Amino acid sequence: MARMYSRRKGKAGSKKPAKKQVPSWSRYKGKEVELLIVKLAKEGKTPSQVGLQLRDVYGIPDTKTVTGKSITTVLAEKKLQKELPEDLMALIRKDVLLRKHLLLNKKDETAKRGLLLTESKIKRLVKYYKRTQRVSAEWKFDAEKVGLYLE
Repeated sequence: MARMYSRRKGKAGSKKPAKKQVPSWSRYKGKEVELLIVKLAKEGKTPSQVGLQLRDVYGIPDTKTVTGKSITTVLAEKKLQKELPEDLMALIRKDVLLRKHLLLNKKDETAKRGLLLTESKIKRLVKYYKRTQRVSAEWKFDAEKVGLYLE
């Protein structure tokens, strides 16, 4: 499939294991993995950082096969989920950095285009999250007040 704005083909990412079962060499059970997820989230890690830590440090290849739930589902059950999703926060952070760059470099046309593309991605993602009720219906992306979300 082509990229969204560049019309180039994308590179393949890492693949999940073909078998949807817990590996025989895995030492952790479902409840233990849930406790690890909660512990790592309380340390301030994002869901993707939790997944990387579980994979690299604890040797858990896929939390969904072990627990039957995704990391964000476990965090939502324990009420440890952040107000805004992680991917939306990353785009907001990128938007803030681009705006800061454009204050110093007003003639950077490439950065202006990048800002437009980033804001359109944010609007599309907010629309999806409102539809799935992950973000409240009255939440609105405001470019001037966006810095408050990063704190």
